[in-house]
Amino acid sequence: MKSLYCSFFGHQYEVSKKVTYHVKEYKCIHCNSQVTTSGNGNLIPLTPKFQEINSVLSRIHNKRLSRIEQRKQEKIEHQIEDEEFILNFIPHFS
Repeated sequence: MKSLYCSFFGHQYEVSKKVTYHVKEYKCIHCNSQVTTSGNGNLIPLTPKFQEINSVLSRIHNKRLSRIEQRKQEKIEHQIEDEEFILNFIPHFS
C-alpha cells in the first residue's frame, strides 16, 4: 500500500544522512526507498557503490573539518602566547 501512494503522488524524501555540505542521503517516508545526490546534484538510487563512495567522502570531509578545527585552536593558543609575551615584556633602557 505504501508504494501505491508513492506511485500516485510521488516520493516524500527526508534527509537520512548528511555526508558533506552538498551531498546527502534521502529516504522516502512512505516506501523507504533511498536515494543520494549525484555529482551534478540529481537524485539517484542509493546503490552499494554509492554507499561506499558516500562513506569515503564522509570520512575525508570529517578529517578535513577536524584538521581545520585543530589549526584554529593552535592559532588561538599561539595568539594567547604572543599576548602574554607582550604583556610580560619589560623594556630595558640604559
